[in-house]
Amino acid sequence: MSPLLRYPTAIEEGLTRIESLLTPESHGVSSTGKYPISRRSLALLLIQGDPIFWEKAKTIEPHFSEIQTVIDYVQSQFSDPLVLVIAKTRHQLAKKITESSVVNIKKKSQESEEFFHQLTVNPITGFPLAIIILYIGIYKFVGGIGVGVLVTHFEGFFAQTINPWVNQIIATLLPWTIWQNLLANDYGIITLGLRYIIAIIFPIVTTFFLMFSLLEDSGYLPRLSLLADRLLKALGLSGRSIIPLVLGLGCGTMATFVTRTLESKRERIIATLLLALTIPCSAQLGVIVGLLSQSPTALIIWAAIIGIIFIGIGSLTAKILPGDRASFYMEIPPLRMPSFQSIIHKTYGRVKWYLREIIPLFILASVLIWLGKLTGIFDLLLRGLEPIVVWLGLPPETSVIFLYGFFRRDYGAAALFDFHYSGILMSRQLVVAAVTLTLFVPCLTQFQLIFKQQGIKTTLAIISFVMVLAFVIGYLLNQLLMILEVTF
Repeated sequence: MSPLLRYPTAIEEGLTRIESLLTPESHGVSSTGKYPISRRSLALLLIQGDPIFWEKAKTIEPHFSEIQTVIDYVQSQFSDPLVLVIAKTRHQLAKKITESSVVNIKKKSQESEEFFHQLTVNPITGFPLAIIILYIGIYKFVGGIGVGVLVTHFEGFFAQTINPWVNQIIATLLPWTIWQNLLANDYGIITLGLRYIIAIIFPIVTTFFLMFSLLEDSGYLPRLSLLADRLLKALGLSGRSIIPLVLGLGCGTMATFVTRTLESKRERIIATLLLALTIPCSAQLGVIVGLLSQSPTALIIWAAIIGIIFIGIGSLTAKILPGDRASFYMEIPPLRMPSFQSIIHKTYGRVKWYLREIIPLFILASVLIWLGKLTGIFDLLLRGLEPIVVWLGLPPETSVIFLYGFFRRDYGAAALFDFHYSGILMSRQLVVAAVTLTLFVPCLTQFQLIFKQQGIKTTLAIISFVMVLAFVIGYLLNQLLMILEVTF
């Protein structure tokens, strides 16, 4: 043991006393009932409450009760646990050794980095900064540029040029209406599925992943985890949970997969439920923010309700589910200027992965819709949803939004975009539809992953709860807006 490492006087005296109480012949021999470590090491482990050596010493040490009395007395001299006091002492010594051994060439740069680090993790400055970042990144960049500019132009180009041309070509090549409807017209693979992917989904996920890669490459996301840890503790989560929750803003399926990195089953269930219920994927978020941003009141109502549900359901679930509170530890990388090349590379990889996943699913959804229309099942499901949709105060034809949403959340969001710009959903109805769709059941792939990770009972409980709550909240919101006569 290095002579440089000296603990506070009360601990050193306690260690000396414990060493004198230990059985002399029980050290240095690696066999049953013996300790293969020095007396001081054993005393340090005992004073920190190491469970393995504590039980071993309790069994073979005749003066164990006196050892325990010494430890209790030493602990009474400190307000912090002894394990923390010892860890701090070691950390301070390590810091001194590092400072004496390392030539600090970039001292000013490190001071600047420490300043910005404190700026991001201090609650007084960190939360306003996080709000500003989300406002610029999500509201202005994804909502304003992704939806307001790119989607508007792409969608207009498809509606005015691509779709009429595709309908004409398909009608010429295929004289049979059944096969024409598979590829073109209202629900065709090209005119609906690929239009949704290229004109609506692609611009939104690209702008979102650009912003996400920028925050990731700068080192900000781990600091956001540290900042959010105290708040998330009230929901039965830790700061580590912020990573899958933020990832859920990109893709709920990917985020649900990442929940397996969380420490306990309790934490994984809570995070999975919140992802399924309150976290919109990038396309859904972009469309909703883009549509509601035309009225700040509408956007604030939507965000407030989703936030209240997030906090309320998380807190309630944390109280109901048994288990210990989640602990939090995470390596904090240095803050740095993001690399343009790295951001482009990450964004390209994520968009490529996302499109590779959704293109087959969107095509499959178009085929299933075509088969459903052909067999009448699709219309039957829509008629089953129509009474619920009307109960929410929405036009009957908007039931297709929720049916699409089950295939893919972003598919339902794209349909919401269509209904708004066709004039079917206006003002209050748009807000009710946006809130209900956000809370509605996760898409089919996310459903499958929840089933794989949580089992059939937990999955059915989550899906049933989410579906019922989404429609109830949508109904209550519609009634409240009508009673208050809120205008947008």
